[in-house]
Amino acid sequence: MSRYIIDKAKLIENIEIIKNKAGVELIGVVKGNGYGFGISEFTSVLKENGIKTFAVTEVSDIPVLKKILDDEKILVMRSTCIEEEAKIIAENGCIATIGSSEACHVMNNVSAQLGVKTKCNLKIDTGMGRYGFMPSEVNNAIACYKAENLEFIGAYTHFSKAFNDTALTKAQVVLFKDTMKQIENAGCSVGTLHCANSPALLNVENVCLDAVRIGSAFTGRVIAKSASALNRLGSLEAEVIEIKTVPAGYSIGYSGSFTTKQETKIAIVPFGHYDGFGLTQEKEEINFRYVLSIIKQFLMKKKTYVEINGRKYRVIGKIGLSHTAVDITGSDVKTGDTAKADISPLLVNPRIERIYR
Repeated sequence: MSRYIIDKAKLIENIEIIKNKAGVELIGVVKGNGYGFGISEFTSVLKENGIKTFAVTEVSDIPVLKKILDDEKILVMRSTCIEEEAKIIAENGCIATIGSSEACHVMNNVSAQLGVKTKCNLKIDTGMGRYGFMPSEVNNAIACYKAENLEFIGAYTHFSKAFNDTALTKAQVVLFKDTMKQIENAGCSVGTLHCANSPALLNVENVCLDAVRIGSAFTGRVIAKSASALNRLGSLEAEVIEIKTVPAGYSIGYSGSFTTKQETKIAIVPFGHYDGFGLTQEKEEINFRYVLSIIKQFLMKKKTYVEINGRKYRVIGKIGLSHTAVDITGSDVKTGDTAKADISPLLVNPRIERIYR
């Protein structure tokens, strides 16, 4: 049976590295099933290591976090005009994101109906193009601070290209600070300001403000310009369940796309596309270098490998939904040996068990 393994000690080491790098409060972003590390397990480890605020985008994650957390805060990074979502956020005492006048109106009305005062973060759109007031709408943002049933305790923005565009990222910081200064000058208390995500923390200086939002950096799988001390975590594992030997000229896998050139010893590993193996993430940006790398991979017929007993073995034939064939010719690999694959946790099926060791 396949499972996804996370080295807990190295995760804790990553947390400490990030704490030292940031020097300010860390907001643990646990969206996307804890960046694929399992939201419950991931959140628990972050909590054990001093994280006091957690951020999600889906309201369905709130009940999961409420079972784990005590006095820690939950920030919902979702400016919503849907009354049902606003109600879930307000009645659970979460920090709401307000990124439009309509979202403010909905959250204020829902809070009044529930008899609560909902804590909020203002969202400013400095170039991401999703949630948030544009700087030109600053007067509309200021009006939100007058809502009787809302209490603004912070504000934030989000970087669009912190992984490769330092100049743009710094320009977004300047725009965000300028907008918040205008709000302060209008007599509003802006609270905790945060804008840096994982790529910004690792790639751009002086962007941390009062807090940083960290998710992917905890996993060690983040786009960085230079080498990082972070541990790259997570591997898909399963036992070799069958071994067979086939003659030369034998077709392997769907479509018979691979034919053996000699007698070949094969190990069958029970993970495939359903588990996340063999899938690829879309690139954040398509550019000339990326196109060249794709052409190079095609010309070189890039191979995929699985590690067994500390040695890499080539995958042969097309990867199936739940099985993969591996060429182990000349080895002493046997059934029951553990096969490992280094794949992004975001690609791993949420149903696959996450195991912390």
